[in-house]
Amino acid sequence: MDRKMANRKLIRLSQLKNKLATENLKEIDWVTFGVIVKKVTPQSANNGRTFSIWRLNDLRDLGQCVSLFLFGEVHKEHWKTEQGTV
Repeated sequence: MDRKMANRKLIRLSQLKNKLATENLKEIDWVTFGVIVKKVTPQSANNGRTFSIWRLNDLRDLGQCVSLFLFGEVHKEHWKTEQGTV
């Protein structure tokens, strides 16, 4: 993990909104971690393609969640991932 995180900045999901407002994250190599706390049943978009929505949290502030929309190949590969997965 130390090798993978070298020269990267960890931003907690609960800090993400504040960091987006105060820092230019496009110029920083950053990572985050989250737990899937809720999954919505896969939906169909207007174009007929299926997608998933996950609610992610860092377990520090359960009131601060990030919604992640999975489309295309990412949806096909990961839609069965279980709630509680990091």
